[in-house]
Amino acid sequence: MNAPVPVPDATRLAGATAAEIAAAVASGTVTARAVIEATLARIAALDPAINAFTDLTAERARAQADGIDAARAAGKPLGPLAGVPFAVKNLFDIAGLPTRAGSKINRERAPSPQDAFLVEKLEAAGAILVGGLNMGEYAYDFTGENVHDGASRNPHDLTRMSGGSSGGSGAAVAAAMVPLALGSDTNGSIRVPSSLCGTFGLKPTYGRLGRGGSFPFVTALDHLGPLARSIADLALSYDAMQGEDTRDPGQTSRPFEPVSGVIGEGIGGLRIAIAGGWFRAKAHPEAFAAVDAVAAALGAQDTVDIPDAARARASAYIITAAEGASLHARRLAVRAEDFDPAVRDRLLAGLAIPASWVDAAQRFRRHFRGEMLKLFETHDVLLAPATPCRAPKLGQKTFVLDGEEMLVRPNLGLFTQPISFIGLPVVAVPVRVDVGDTPELPVAVQVIAPPWREDMALRVAAELERQGVAAAPAAAF
Repeated sequence: MNAPVPVPDATRLAGATAAEIAAAVASGTVTARAVIEATLARIAALDPAINAFTDLTAERARAQADGIDAARAAGKPLGPLAGVPFAVKNLFDIAGLPTRAGSKINRERAPSPQDAFLVEKLEAAGAILVGGLNMGEYAYDFTGENVHDGASRNPHDLTRMSGGSSGGSGAAVAAAMVPLALGSDTNGSIRVPSSLCGTFGLKPTYGRLGRGGSFPFVTALDHLGPLARSIADLALSYDAMQGEDTRDPGQTSRPFEPVSGVIGEGIGGLRIAIAGGWFRAKAHPEAFAAVDAVAAALGAQDTVDIPDAARARASAYIITAAEGASLHARRLAVRAEDFDPAVRDRLLAGLAIPASWVDAAQRFRRHFRGEMLKLFETHDVLLAPATPCRAPKLGQKTFVLDGEEMLVRPNLGLFTQPISFIGLPVVAVPVRVDVGDTPELPVAVQVIAPPWREDMALRVAAELERQGVAAAPAAAF
């Protein structure tokens, strides 16, 4: 048996995947404590520039690491993520800390008495929480720019957006400060940061992973999921987080359906198509080039039109604005000046939406879901852009899409909203293409599967990773 090797600095483990770290800790070639010390040192060195973290749980992490090392020394079995550092968007409850949800108001709350359900599940698998991550206020954001905590910056170019609202999650993983982070996705808030920062991201089927102990935005649309630098890490974390969450009444009862053992099976037998129509308009050339590169690698030639995608996006907007405004109505009444003005104004507008509009949007949601399920009778997986462009500059207000000047903040999610609107599982796959003005920056493709078929989306993503078409590229650090 190999003796544990001390890690004197943060560089030894930079870029290691969760699977690699867990294997090293399990074999005794490195201690969990050494992993955590290296992680904390790297965060201290890099985060002042990136601004991904809002809270560190250093002493808690050290204590957990020491417990894992003691368990290994005693010959006890370790979990599949033993010793793996992870961090969570600060809308997840962390025991002993107030749950910020990216806001000024929430940080005045009492500390959380209990961790979020998914934090508990990852720790049960041996993963070690190292902190909370920056995010857009109350998750109503696609840019990663927070007026209270400052913008989380893109590790590939510090002058650019990390994406939102899980911007700190995308930035922390892309900069290799942690191999794994959790985010939330209501309209695209995992997939947009994955695209701009160049990480893999998984938005599971709506109702699949428990949301207990997370601050809500739009209960009808909220999903939680992981971001990582490898598909194997997405699969490991997804498997670890499955289970019944008694704190989430919206969770669907499903048996344990592990995916780690099937992601390497390839794409044989899968019918893959390119999403056309709405998904082939209003984007920069690199977004379409990424989809074309992925389609070529997979041998996908069919194109299918997703009917009424524009109406789906509009309906998602109505539900988001109305439900988000209802959630925050009391805070808006007494603390309006403490909101990010951009968030406040959108929420105030949501208060004016007629109930009949919301009812119509929900009725259309059922119709649109039925139409999408018909497409999956002839195809197993659909490909679409994740964002209409690479990462915009921090502070950039508009961009031009298909000859039309449009606002950046709401329109970074124009391709993600129609998919999360009906809760389909999606893997965001980062791709590099030599198209456009900034070919050094990544952009992602959505791999979309039918409900509960995360395994198929992950199999396709793993095949792209195997071919080298998809990879989480090294950041500038």
